[in-house]
Amino acid sequence: MPHPVLSLHNVTVFQDNRVILTNVNLEVSQGEFIYIIGKTGSGKSSLMKTLYADLPLVEGRAEIVDFDLAKLKESQIPFLRRKIGIVFQDFKLLPDRNVRENMLFVLRATGWKEQSRMDDKINEVLGLVDLRNFEKKMPHQLSGGEQQRVAIARALLNDPELILADEPTGNLDPQTSGEVMETLRKINANGKTIIMATHDYALIMKFPSKTLKVESATLFEVVQRTV
Repeated sequence: MPHPVLSLHNVTVFQDNRVILTNVNLEVSQGEFIYIIGKTGSGKSSLMKTLYADLPLVEGRAEIVDFDLAKLKESQIPFLRRKIGIVFQDFKLLPDRNVRENMLFVLRATGWKEQSRMDDKINEVLGLVDLRNFEKKMPHQLSGGEQQRVAIARALLNDPELILADEPTGNLDPQTSGEVMETLRKINANGKTIIMATHDYALIMKFPSKTLKVESATLFEVVQRTV
């Protein structure tokens, strides 16, 4: 049986002392691809922020990649985030550095030292997103889809057990969104667990997978209709 990478039991998600979600129960196994859908402002991002410890867990039990969020110390947060790859809607690439330098920044910040190993890792992850010849390009020279694929490659640098993608296609047109989804599904097919928050229902219909919905401060599974 696949090892669970995420277990939530009776979790309440707070932001600014306000309840966003209540009684969240979820178990995610290794290798799953799960959508979290819901309207803008419904709580998808707050749940994601709780998972990567940007918001503290104050009620309920939660284990993610072998970290207990209820007992997590601030000093442990960087170690948690090395085991989680995070992909944001707005890419968050450093604009004054080229693609390779963006990658090197993350590797050095997470303790990598040996240059040859860093070079090999950068080549590997850029190959996974079909951008191997883009090392020297600056972010402004890339399309939105290319920037997001660089961001996905960056999320893979430390070989994470889980990828959290928060509205990764939110700033992209439908065709480019499809290309980014193809990249994420390929990575998932290679064994990576992915949880993706989105409000793009057309994308979910095109790339169906297990889907959870945030509505009225609750999280529940929805069954997709097949045509």
